[in-house]
Amino acid sequence: MTFSIKRSIAILQKDYKDVSKNLFVGSSVFMPLVLAALYGRMGVETINEHYLVFNMTFCLVAAYVQCSLIAEEKEKNTLRGLMLSPASTLEILAGKSLLSFIGTILVIAFAAFLTEYKPDNMLVVSIAIALSAIFYIGLGTVLGLVTKSVMEASVVILPFMGIFSFGSMLTVFADKYPILKAAEYMPNTQLINLANEVQNGAGLADVWFNLAVILAWIAVIYVIVVVVYRKRMMD
Repeated sequence: MTFSIKRSIAILQKDYKDVSKNLFVGSSVFMPLVLAALYGRMGVETINEHYLVFNMTFCLVAAYVQCSLIAEEKEKNTLRGLMLSPASTLEILAGKSLLSFIGTILVIAFAAFLTEYKPDNMLVVSIAIALSAIFYIGLGTVLGLVTKSVMEASVVILPFMGIFSFGSMLTVFADKYPILKAAEYMPNTQLINLANEVQNGAGLADVWFNLAVILAWIAVIYVIVVVVYRKRMMD
């Protein structure tokens, strides 16, 4: 079956209407912008402060909005109908992810403007941010598929928000607690490390390891997405 852009766009339009009616989910989009505005007024001095806002955006927009969209479909018993429609798995997943991806990129771009973040190599940082957004959307998809309602999705996302928004801070204690060295390989930590290297003059060839780690996280999360999605089709 060939990929149909029209079907994915139709799903995108439906999701946009659903989000516009859900004020609780929609308001989560503005929380990173409020934080960015506060940081902008106080003055942001380090890359880590910029990326605290960006990683929170990934959690609140890419992951949470995506999770809520999937969970709402299940709550209304419309996800099964979507799965049984002529649309392929790729078309459905792409369509369900478009709104979260576009929203994430727009919020990060506006947040960067508010915090006056201007990376030395925009191309490298843009690639890393786009890949990170894809990972968090996959995470949100998995969580949405295993939850039964938007309210449940709002609770399930909380520990992941803590881990992926503030988990990079655990690396400070890695010398004392060696097990925390694993936090160095989390996607949010790799994104911050990449941004710091770019700020020091690194190019695309210099940050290949950081991008490779993020790509590995993407591969793992989307394998889980496909497995859980197909299981839901069989249920």
